[in-house]
Amino acid sequence: MIRLRRVYEPPDPVADGVRVLVDRLWPRGLAKAEAQVDEWPKVLTPSAELRKWYHSGAGSWEEFRSRYEAELAGAGAEAEAALAHLRALAAAGTVTLLTAVKEPGQSHAAVLAEVLAGPS
Repeated sequence: MIRLRRVYEPPDPVADGVRVLVDRLWPRGLAKAEAQVDEWPKVLTPSAELRKWYHSGAGSWEEFRSRYEAELAGAGAEAEAALAHLRALAAAGTVTLLTAVKEPGQSHAAVLAEVLAGPS
């Protein structure tokens, strides 16, 4: 099972399972001990260029989704291994994707969750 949560929400030791930060940068004002992040696969985060483009308001959510999926598909062996690892963790239990964005359901974390849930 794959869940989405804001990294600023208090950890839930029962429901969260493996906590995976999916942001490229560490969240502002959050101590690493407080976040209780188990994994941080930076190779699966959107490129700085894509992030800046989307946050500038230049493109739509649908176009961002398409570009991010293309980045993930072309990211190489390290990204493929990270995706396979997260899929295996999700098959064994709960994986919670953590992000600092205010709306995780309209972010790269939601796209990543869909990619992970899809065919391997």
